[in-house]
Amino acid sequence: MQSKVEICGVNTAKLTVLKNEQIMRLLAQSKQGDKGAREELISGNLRLVLSVIQRFTNRGEPMDDLFQVGCVGLIKAIDNFDITQKVRFSTYAVPMIIGEIRRYLRDNSSVRVSRSMRDNAYRALTVREKLMGQNQREPTIEEIAREMQVRREEVVFALDAIAEPVSLYEPVFQDGGDAVCVMDQVRDVNNTDDSWLDQISMKQAMSELSDREKRILALRFYDGKTQMEVAREIGISQAQVSRLEKGVLDKIKNRM
Repeated sequence: MQSKVEICGVNTAKLTVLKNEQIMRLLAQSKQGDKGAREELISGNLRLVLSVIQRFTNRGEPMDDLFQVGCVGLIKAIDNFDITQKVRFSTYAVPMIIGEIRRYLRDNSSVRVSRSMRDNAYRALTVREKLMGQNQREPTIEEIAREMQVRREEVVFALDAIAEPVSLYEPVFQDGGDAVCVMDQVRDVNNTDDSWLDQISMKQAMSELSDREKRILALRFYDGKTQMEVAREIGISQAQVSRLEKGVLDKIKNRM
């Protein structure tokens, strides 16, 4: 970062980055009660917190607040990380930081969720953090449900109920060029290329019909009238209406 950018009074341009070997050494010292090592771990991983909160820049929350919440997640990761497991600290810390930020956003959300559903969701999150501490990996929904002794569906419904809305313009990937947003990955099953072609073909087919044929279609399929009612309105027999209607539909099918 070329320019000075401060978050919570911290100059982000001067944030240090610790190597994995340094982190593991400091973690071992911190586990033995070395407060200085713990402080060094926190300051040496603030850039990790900064990288995580970039994912939440479009939520309308002050960056200072998100940074502070992310630091809480970082501290929890430092205190709960098991140094005997062969896992990189960042692999464990990033989900912890994200989880803490999401919990903060949920608590400040304007969407109201029932107390029982919210309690189940927080219980699931607590179990999730417990399992992460034990296994040093993200637990599956089945593992969380088994630990809670509830059905898998209850865990899914509870976590979905408190999930914060995602902006369609939230970037999910950027590699030097234009960012890829959520809306770029959402598929519209109604407005596909085939549906657009069908609409164009339908307009062209309708333009080739006579005024009487268009009127028959309008009376039958827009106004919902029977062939007898159409026959009386146009002044022809029901058999003629049936024959004309069939001919019109055949024309449209062939055209499309």
